[in-house]
Amino acid sequence: MSRRNRRAAGGEPRPLFGGALSSVERGGRRWAVRRVAGSAATKIYRCPGCNQEIFPGTSHVVAWPTDDIGGGDERRHWHTGCWARG
Repeated sequence: MSRRNRRAAGGEPRPLFGGALSSVERGGRRWAVRRVAGSAATKIYRCPGCNQEIFPGTSHVVAWPTDDIGGGDERRHWHTGCWARG
């Protein structure tokens, strides 16, 4: 199944709400990272770390690069453990 970027009106990535936002350096890039509580997880996503689905109700991490314009295009939802191993 291919991944579609869903955008709000005007072509901008939809905003993320909830969870504390942090910033980490990984692989030579700076990443914005937000933890999503299970109660706020309402959709199915595919984790790029293990290529398995993240089901609704599962707490997880959302990360996107902040070192370039358009980083929202690269926003991905990760299992917490997969992100930690990355």
